[in-house]
Amino acid sequence: MERNQDGYPITLTEDQVHLIAKALGDRRRYEILKRLGERREALACVAVRDCMDITPATLSHHMKELETAGLVEVAREGKFASYSLRRDVLDAFVRRLREDLA
Repeated sequence: MERNQDGYPITLTEDQVHLIAKALGDRRRYEILKRLGERREALACVAVRDCMDITPATLSHHMKELETAGLVEVAREGKFASYSLRRDVLDAFVRRLREDLA
């Protein structure tokens, strides 16, 4: 079971579950998460854009939605950003789906 920084299991509120479901409902955001999931290290924003063939503004919108849902962690250095998948949040979401839909 995934745990937060304090060692407690991650639990999601109903609102968080809905935000994640909405974020995953978009094909491009799902593809972005798949790309991030293939790596253990953070992926630079430009690398995500290059493999997705989308405009910077569109990518920015999708990354903001994923960040708001808690599915990605952002590391910023100046005007550059790198993203990594929050596996702990994704695992908590899947666990919650199993509980709610069992």
